[in-house]
Amino acid sequence: MERSEAEMLNEGGARAGAVGEGAFQALQALMMLAEPDRAAQLYEELGSAQRERLQKEAAQAPVQERQRLAEVMRQARDFSGAARMLDGCGVEGLVADLYVQGGQYVEAAEAYLRAGQAERAAAAFERGGALERALEVYRGLGAREPMAQCLVRLGRPYEAAAIYRDLGQSHAEVEALGSVPAGDPRHLESVLRMCKLLDGEGFTRRALALLADTMRGSDAARADPALATEKARLLRRMGMEAEAEAVIARLPASASAPEANGYGYLKAIPIFGELSLEDMKDLYRVARQVLIPAGAVLLEKGAQGVGLFVLLEGTVDVHSGAESDARRLNTLGPGAYLGEISLVQDAPVSAQVKARTAVRALRITRAGFQHYLDTHEAAALRIFRLFTQNLAARVRALSA
Repeated sequence: MERSEAEMLNEGGARAGAVGEGAFQALQALMMLAEPDRAAQLYEELGSAQRERLQKEAAQAPVQERQRLAEVMRQARDFSGAARMLDGCGVEGLVADLYVQGGQYVEAAEAYLRAGQAERAAAAFERGGALERALEVYRGLGAREPMAQCLVRLGRPYEAAAIYRDLGQSHAEVEALGSVPAGDPRHLESVLRMCKLLDGEGFTRRALALLADTMRGSDAARADPALATEKARLLRRMGMEAEAEAVIARLPASASAPEANGYGYLKAIPIFGELSLEDMKDLYRVARQVLIPAGAVLLEKGAQGVGLFVLLEGTVDVHSGAESDARRLNTLGPGAYLGEISLVQDAPVSAQVKARTAVRALRITRAGFQHYLDTHEAAALRIFRLFTQNLAARVRALSA
């Protein structure tokens, strides 16, 4: 006589409870009887070794049966087991989601890749700690900001900072550079770049504090002429001329000598901070060296700007106006630059600049710069973007 389904179920359940054999058949019987809750309960009562044998046995079953069993396993909250049961069934997106629910993010990421969902795969790799794999996928997607985040987490902040620089995210670049350790060969270079960024954003005091802390904690930093020159520049920016001269006086003669051709000074100007090597060289070729006698006026207050001056030798005084009693606002020396706003904005000069000594300078005229912009489209976009950011930072600093 043919046995009833209930008898088959009882027999299967007894066998499963005893040694784990036939558990798949018992679950099949429950599924045939549309008893998913009881099937899930039976699955939950199995030991881990029994569940493992069940999964091996079920892996050879037809796709439809595996899908039904996967639903039972999902209901029993064995999400990873359900994902493995569905592997190869053509539902990789669902497999990945189940792996996520089971906390197996790397396996989820591989499934997302098979499903063609690269963005979700990268995020899952990152969440699972497989940062190199995440970086690889992000790179393939061209997702530069997540790439930078991975690089920071991988202990490669300098590379991350380079990406943030290309993206124009100066605050993120500062944060990344701040993670470059003191023992890294690029630490001092990172500090110098951070100071320029902070100063460009209107945080000159913070930049000075960073320099002072760096130089206080390292003999190499104290002996670095680039850091000392930057400290002097920042001190001048704050009207502390005597302190700036004292810093320069402590430098070896060879270190304090001005750059012969001014390329480095031109390169350091914030609005040119994102130009490629080729574009920077082309811009330098636009510049011309000029000699200005002591007492000559470089920039007249209220007049239209005549272009950019980058000081190579000598000093200039910045006054509030042309009157004999006008207040002296600052004194600038080699490395300082004047009139950069007039390159991109037709506006009157806000102060008078007069040569205190004979001056040698690089000059870029507005006409020459306009021709450069017309013939270097990518460079023009980068210059205007940085000019806008620097202008916004100045406005924020004035309103603070």
